[in-house]
Amino acid sequence: MVTHGRPLARQRLRWLILAPHADDETLGAGALIAQSAKARLFAGLIYLTDGSGSHAEPVGNLVTVRKREAAAALRRLAGRDAPPPLYLGWKDAAPAQPGSRAFDRAARTLAALCRRKRVDALAVTALHEPHCDHAAAAQLAYAAQKLAKRAIVVAEYLVWSDPPAPRSHRTHRTAPMLAGQRRQALSAHRSQLTPSHGPGFRLPMEQRRMPTCDTLYLRRAP
Repeated sequence: MVTHGRPLARQRLRWLILAPHADDETLGAGALIAQSAKARLFAGLIYLTDGSGSHAEPVGNLVTVRKREAAAALRRLAGRDAPPPLYLGWKDAAPAQPGSRAFDRAARTLAALCRRKRVDALAVTALHEPHCDHAAAAQLAYAAQKLAKRAIVVAEYLVWSDPPAPRSHRTHRTAPMLAGQRRQALSAHRSQLTPSHGPGFRLPMEQRRMPTCDTLYLRRAP
């Protein structure tokens, strides 16, 4: 049961993680994934995009590589018994717009997953993040929350943006994760860290210095 007056850390919530791209899950929600999996409260990980736009390499090969990397990162965070990641299959940097047929179909799919997996809380990139895919993932989470026919908390995590203002969000922090576990998970995303796949995206060094805790933000009621 979701009890909005109690801190998240004191509630036994089943968490579903929605990440725009493979590596966002580790950067923004790695501790949450590790801890919910250890407590048997990890409902799964869903990626918004297929990963095909990060490099100029042939699309089919890049999608396969990034899915393999994502699965390895998840195992390092959640253990070998974790369910494999799921993909909504949107193209990088081309998110469906709210109200469109594609967006509504994805929202219904996500809501159905929340019902089937008995999800209590969705963690997603923050609505104010500058990347269009990150903002779209948050829009999708809030749309699914309305359609899910069960009480679901939406908690935002940060990858590229500054924290939101305290007047608009309540803040919750996870417990620290094991030293080095997040770095090991991030290292699975080799295509995003090295020139192994030619010209394209490379995660900046400052983004690789990750805290041991995750900070989650819950929107205050208007």
